[in-house]
Amino acid sequence: MSDHPNDEGILVALAERMVKERLPHALTLKEKVGRGDLLEERDIAFLESVFADARRVASIVERHPEYQDIAGRLVGLYKEITDKALQNEQAKGK
Repeated sequence: MSDHPNDEGILVALAERMVKERLPHALTLKEKVGRGDLLEERDIAFLESVFADARRVASIVERHPEYQDIAGRLVGLYKEITDKALQNEQAKGK
């Protein structure tokens, strides 16, 4: 950790944001697309911000293998949401 002294603080902040904001919103979106609903622009903006953040913190997660499993699961959840959203769009002929 001495090579990257800010990692711990960043990881704590990311975990807090995930628990309080990102995961609840993602689960709501999963339910939404699971019902066959389409994503709204704000939903897409949320997902875009999540993916942008994931790219920014990828190097930190690489340095901390203890977080790689949870990061992979989260990416899987977001992929599931986007895949289902695309299916819904195609089914509605959009």
